[in-house]
Amino acid sequence: MRCHVCGGRMEPGEGDMPFRLGPCRIVIVKAMPVLECGGCGECLIDDPTMAHVEDMLGQVDAAAVLEVLRYAA
Repeated sequence: MRCHVCGGRMEPGEGDMPFRLGPCRIVIVKAMPVLECGGCGECLIDDPTMAHVEDMLGQVDAAAVLEVLRYAA
């Protein structure tokens, strides 16, 4: 697969990704599988991974301002 930004090659890897759930809530998902461009560093998340992340985000404590989760398949 080629990067849509620079045309570089996308390689499987892991990344730490922030998700903003509201004006005052951020969740960081660590060690999440991503496709990362070797040229510019652009990251893509495939559909099954994003579905799993959405499930994880749905279980976050509503009172938390910042939460850090480890991705686990």
